[in-house]
Amino acid sequence: MARTRADDFEEKQRGILTSAAAVFASMGMDKASMAQIASHSNVSKALLYHYYPSKDALIFDIIRSHLNELDAAIAAADKPDEAPQVRLHLMVRQVLENYRHADDHHKVQLVGSSALQPDQLAEIQTIERRIVRRFSAVLRLLNTDLDNKERPLLMPVTMSLFGMLNWVYMWFREGGPISREDYADVATTLMLEGIKAVR
Repeated sequence: MARTRADDFEEKQRGILTSAAAVFASMGMDKASMAQIASHSNVSKALLYHYYPSKDALIFDIIRSHLNELDAAIAAADKPDEAPQVRLHLMVRQVLENYRHADDHHKVQLVGSSALQPDQLAEIQTIERRIVRRFSAVLRLLNTDLDNKERPLLMPVTMSLFGMLNWVYMWFREGGPISREDYADVATTLMLEGIKAVR
């Protein structure tokens, strides 16, 4: 008979992922052990292995859940009926808001992909491409010249925006001289003003 899932399965799973992300972020993917992750999660090793059979499985689920939540939040924040300038600002703010309590998850995403199997990496890349397309579609509306086949600049410009957003965790401090909302304004303004001159 198949083992039934506990009522708090998803809650415990989320707690394990959060704890594992913290351990991986502080110790690195190679040095972190399942025993350390179990201890940090306040669960037994046996229970941890019930949820995740290996570190690789943990890393994959940390990245996958982080990106799926980000993608869903961006989709919800986007307002296709609004002007593209407004849409971009809403989407940038949502990315930074999703990063608010996800520094560890984000760091695992940035440095942990090398631990993934080819099929896992393919699934992660599918989600990443979907997120990138959401932004590139709006940036194309702001400057159609970016999508020129002879000089294709839409992807470089889109990835430049992600360059500004994805490394915020390296320098941003809550309660510092600039808020997330302030930085969303700065990043959006840089894109909106700079994109006009890109040819």
